[in-house]
Amino acid sequence: MTFVLVSSGESFESAMRRFKHVCQEDCILSEVRQRRFFEPPSQARKRKKAAKLRKSRRTSRKVDNLY
Repeated sequence: MTFVLVSSGESFESAMRRFKHVCQEDCILSEVRQRRFFEPPSQARKRKKAAKLRKSRRTSRKVDNLY
């Protein structure tokens, strides 16, 4: 459960801004969007494999640029 402690004298807007930031760090909204519809296990594996491939390509490009 994500929460933010509001100190006395703090405005609602600043507390809301901090709460949104914490939610973004915890990847809550992206997980909600992802779980909105059922995803078959085969599709999940396919999506994860594609993400892994993209990440490996990105890191290999960075390594190639160093040399």
